[in-house]
Amino acid sequence: MLETGQTFLVGYGLARALDAGFLAGRNGVGLAWLGVAGVGVVVGAFGTGRVYRGVADLVEPLRDLLVERVVARGVREADGGALSGLTQQVELARDTFAGLVMVSRSFLFTAVGALAGLFSLDPLLFLVVAPPLSAGVCLFAATLRPLARRQETFLLADEALASRLGTVCPGLRDITAAGAEERVATDTGLLVDAELRAARSLARWGVLRVASLAIGGQLPIVLLLATAPWLLAHGVTPGGLVGALAYVTQSLLPALQSLVHGLGTSGSRLAVVLRRLAPAPASAPLPAAPPPGEPALRDTDPALPQSDDLAVVDPSGTPTTVPHLASQQAGEPVHLPLPQDVHPAPPPATEPTSHHPNPPALSLTCVTFAYGTACDPVLRDLTLALPQGAHLAVVGPSGIGKSTLTALAAGLLKPGRGTIRMYGQSVSETVDQRVLIPQEAYVFSGTLAENLGHLRPDPIPEAELLAAAEAVGLSPLLDALGGPDSPVDPAALSAGGRQLIALTRAYLSYAPLALLDEATCHLDPEAEERAERAFARRERSGGALVVVAHRISSARRAGRVLVMDGRETALGTHEDLLRRSPLYRELVGSWSSEPALALRDTDRVDSVAGPGLTGDGRHVVAHGPVGQVQAPRDLRDGGALGGQG
Repeated sequence: MLETGQTFLVGYGLARALDAGFLAGRNGVGLAWLGVAGVGVVVGAFGTGRVYRGVADLVEPLRDLLVERVVARGVREADGGALSGLTQQVELARDTFAGLVMVSRSFLFTAVGALAGLFSLDPLLFLVVAPPLSAGVCLFAATLRPLARRQETFLLADEALASRLGTVCPGLRDITAAGAEERVATDTGLLVDAELRAARSLARWGVLRVASLAIGGQLPIVLLLATAPWLLAHGVTPGGLVGALAYVTQSLLPALQSLVHGLGTSGSRLAVVLRRLAPAPASAPLPAAPPPGEPALRDTDPALPQSDDLAVVDPSGTPTTVPHLASQQAGEPVHLPLPQDVHPAPPPATEPTSHHPNPPALSLTCVTFAYGTACDPVLRDLTLALPQGAHLAVVGPSGIGKSTLTALAAGLLKPGRGTIRMYGQSVSETVDQRVLIPQEAYVFSGTLAENLGHLRPDPIPEAELLAAAEAVGLSPLLDALGGPDSPVDPAALSAGGRQLIALTRAYLSYAPLALLDEATCHLDPEAEERAERAFARRERSGGALVVVAHRISSARRAGRVLVMDGRETALGTHEDLLRRSPLYRELVGSWSSEPALALRDTDRVDSVAGPGLTGDGRHVVAHGPVGQVQAPRDLRDGGALGGQG
């Protein structure tokens, strides 16, 4: 009532101030009526402030009810969208509902106050303003249901496109490697076109919403101005005419604009959200990812484009859907290239083009790389030459750039400055010359033989496959799975098992340069040694091995060790680096304090302290009471190992 009174006084006070005050030469009376109108504004503001308390009492129970329904459905039906419903949709419904309540009641009480004021000033003014206002409101009301339907269609199309992009974007490398760009682009383009059509349909109905605003809010102004001579001739006072214009421009038009924009946009969105939060939503949820090897479900919305998607499994065993190639049939397994494995082909018959008769397997010249223009370089002016047949171990603190180095060598990253060459050619021209095995090994659903032969264009003889498995150390897992033709479930494999499969796959490839980026971190020291020695012995012409090491044994096995420490990068043998690299001595000391192979290490780390045991007094030595063991002329602190656990 206070807000209605405020609206009434805005026009009525102005009219009386003109007719009874200023036009009659009574300025005091005119100012008094303007003061009454100002007091009405203050009183109306007080009323509006009290309205918010009532809105909170109305909105919060709705929110609680929606939360209960979302939680109940999430627990009962294991709905994957329950988290989104709680964190976004419920809050959106609550805020939108509160806004709609405020907009609707504001328009209602504003219209009542304004129409009452028009009738009080002169019934003719009421007859000029009320009909177009009513026509505009009725036209707007008629568009609400179609707008809500088209708003829901647009939201569904947007969700479908977002879901497809969420599947496609993480697998861009696999899609490119599998040659599925055109198919994926076509399917995604259909979803883009569907959203475009929905947006255009929504915009066309939005034109009617603008028309209702023009008829109900702006046409009354035109009519008042056009009929002003006739109104004045039939007894309407100048103050009454000015008051009527004030009612329309200051009260009715802003209130109608808020109603049209608020109820037209937020109202239709609220209707969509409430239907989706209901116990039985009108639109079926997006299908879950299918089991490995089975075709994904089609979209349940008939308005959306259909496509046959298949499921593969990521390195952790989690299924995900990717578009299959056009030549594949539904239900066939998808064999996509590994996310970080370079897909090699047989080596060329001719030698790589080079001015040197025996070029390095890998060479980096003044290579600088940073992950952003404003970031500090991870590598700065690094120059490195790895001859053919070399075995290099890369060590350094976590985050220093070891994995970045292997990614640059594999061509996954491009240096900001400098050149990278492989066997005398640019790294971009030698895709068939290297294979990268990352820390998180990639295993897909299919048979074990299909996984192992993934990097070979030709079928692998079973004898060669078994010999490779024996060399790398996969034979026990191969026997446990049931042989090469046994199916593989990535989710059922351990992290070490997946690494052994990836290592054997790379071992069987034709690529002479192998890059192991902590590819054995989930293996025990014996299995790690076996795999690394197998790669070092590979009979590949001009082969080389780069290992990102995480144990001292890996560094000791390598012919050369690269210590990465920012600008203090050092290259040398294990013994040489122990003498001249403080960081390497620190790393060796921390590694040696772990009793990985303290009793039977084949890398000359003896089970008792004595000459040849390099350390800093923190070794674990299992030979008698530790307080009585001493390694003369070797421990740098010159004392016994007492007190060391």
